[in-house]
Amino acid sequence: MEKIVLKGLTIPKLEDFVLSIGESKYRAKQLYNGLHKQNYYSFNQFTNLPQSLRNKLEEVASIPKIQLVKRLKSVDGTQKMTFDVGNEKLVEAVWIPSNRGERKTICVSSQVGCTLACAFCATGLLNFEGNLKTWQIIDQVIQIEELVGERATNIVFMGMGEPMHNYFSVVSAAHILHDPEAFDLGAKRITISTSGVIPSIERFIKNKEPFNFAISLNHPNPSTRGTIMNIDKKYPLEKLLKTAKEFTQVLKRRITFEYIMIPKVNMGKENATRLIKIAKSMDCKINLIPLNTDFNGWKRPTDEEAQKFMDLLQDANVPVMNRKSPGKDIFGACGMLSLKG
Repeated sequence: MEKIVLKGLTIPKLEDFVLSIGESKYRAKQLYNGLHKQNYYSFNQFTNLPQSLRNKLEEVASIPKIQLVKRLKSVDGTQKMTFDVGNEKLVEAVWIPSNRGERKTICVSSQVGCTLACAFCATGLLNFEGNLKTWQIIDQVIQIEELVGERATNIVFMGMGEPMHNYFSVVSAAHILHDPEAFDLGAKRITISTSGVIPSIERFIKNKEPFNFAISLNHPNPSTRGTIMNIDKKYPLEKLLKTAKEFTQVLKRRITFEYIMIPKVNMGKENATRLIKIAKSMDCKINLIPLNTDFNGWKRPTDEEAQKFMDLLQDANVPVMNRKSPGKDIFGACGMLSLKG
């Protein structure tokens, strides 16, 4: 009989489990705390449980661990960790401290490879090998915090994969990260990103999920976005923007648009005009990100080009920031996660 993985299970699911093995319901909370707050990897560490229960757990359950394969450190303090999540399937996660050290972000992956093929993203060149389970997402956070010896202040689901193609595992992981009985991160310190999977965004709205939400926009023109974002052919920009506006109206929260700046592709004055129109239509902010790859003969914008484009938005009073590209030298920046370095 295959052992059940307890890490990543919610308290209700753990309650069902302990009842199924003939134990009292309150044991579920003890298990949950040990797994997600104390970060135990062995049942022998649960000294608050009787030895007889620990022996039983060894027989029917497990606390697996993803394996660190490589750790790279950038000159800017960013660190990239490559993990084997099982069966030699590799994912990458990134530790990103801010310049002043106040903000410490972990960027986690949600899939092995990716289901999409955005034209600027190196991850899309990898084969898709499956969705990560909730525990595999959670374990990225646990292990990185242990490796760097610090707690993260923020978690972003912006690593390898399309999070909204792994909706239930991603949202379940976010709730555990948010839970005061577990990681105790504020909902506004957890950001889930998508390239535009409209049905999942609609589910997110319907369920009134409390987390920050970001959409990889990357081109404001409905007739052109599909050339760099293949998902646009299935979920067109006009419908995506309508859904984003619904998000802001129903949840009464600001939404973020991520925008990769690609010279001669999406940084013209007409692009800025369209982007301003989008920004004025709903409560949002724009995160500008300089291109980090060199596919299709594209080149990264110069600092002057990036600032000029940003000025066009700021002059129109659009909330905007340049996210820069920490970790570029270790292939850890946005769009670069591809098991290199």
